[in-house]
Amino acid sequence: MELGISSFGEITPDRVAGKAIHGHERVQQLLEEIKLADEVGLDVFALGEHHRPDFVVSAPEVILAAAASLTKRIRLSSSVTVLSSADPVRVFQNFASLDLVSSGRAEIMAGRGSFIESFPLFGYDLNDYNDLFTEKLDLLVAINRQEIVNWRGNHRADIANLGVYPRPYQESLPIWLAVGGTPASAVRAGKMNLPMTLAMLGGAPERFVPLVNLFRQSAQGAGHDVSRLPLAINSHFYAADQSQRAADELFPTYSDMMNRIGRERGWSPLGRDQFEFMRQQGPLLVGSPEQIVDRILHFHELFNNTRYLAQLIGGPQLPHAKILHAIELFGTKIAPAVRKALAVSEPSSTLAQ
Repeated sequence: MELGISSFGEITPDRVAGKAIHGHERVQQLLEEIKLADEVGLDVFALGEHHRPDFVVSAPEVILAAAASLTKRIRLSSSVTVLSSADPVRVFQNFASLDLVSSGRAEIMAGRGSFIESFPLFGYDLNDYNDLFTEKLDLLVAINRQEIVNWRGNHRADIANLGVYPRPYQESLPIWLAVGGTPASAVRAGKMNLPMTLAMLGGAPERFVPLVNLFRQSAQGAGHDVSRLPLAINSHFYAADQSQRAADELFPTYSDMMNRIGRERGWSPLGRDQFEFMRQQGPLLVGSPEQIVDRILHFHELFNNTRYLAQLIGGPQLPHAKILHAIELFGTKIAPAVRKALAVSEPSSTLAQ
């Protein structure tokens, strides 16, 4: 199983037209995080696209290209590319360029996104939310499969026998479908034979098992080889040397972020009791290396996933040195223990049906 990190690049908004000091600092931190993740042997680092003042990453492929020059082995992915409001031709060109820069380490994780700021920003109608994603995913997959494209759609100009360049260093770019819990999205990923990344941000992990089963059943029903179809699980993560220290260090930053977003969406405020419940019985992986190893292995028992992505959360109340230490613990203590345990168990494991 691959083990990696994802980040949205949380930031204290600069609220200026230029001279974005916080933005500069946060991007430098992200590059340092990716470099360290590569050095400690993690498999992938993913950055999520957003168009808000509290997240610095609006162009993941640009930051990942900078990281490519600092790293040697780690795969470089978006943790979401908001395909509904993007041009699939340009998305492909950007990630193909990243692939050439990184000698074949680029991936795309396409999704509809959990925020809607990009729709008015790029002139799209939210009433077309589902149609836009379906159509643009179809085009992105078509471009990835063939050099010369013939394609017709409703929301973008047709492409008549034109090539899309550059082509990637890999035979084709890995395109994952990012899913937050919608059954139709799991069915789409399975039918299209696309790897799926499932974000578990709330609720008991067990409640996502039917969604994963639906993904695999849809793939099987469409005639695809389910045993070769990757599945990633993504959840919030933070590690420290001791469990209580991890909880105490992360809670102020985590609650600030969740309650800020929650106020926009009408959620009830998140308190310490709910936080503790989520890290003990929910998908929140916050604790000591030993605790997190057990939880990752539990996820694997539930889903037989081929990848786990640990979503790190930064903020002004959490010193960057502690984020780097969490990455170090993930790479030097958690990942080796997970790999060792799975090396023993995987010969007799089977995919969930």
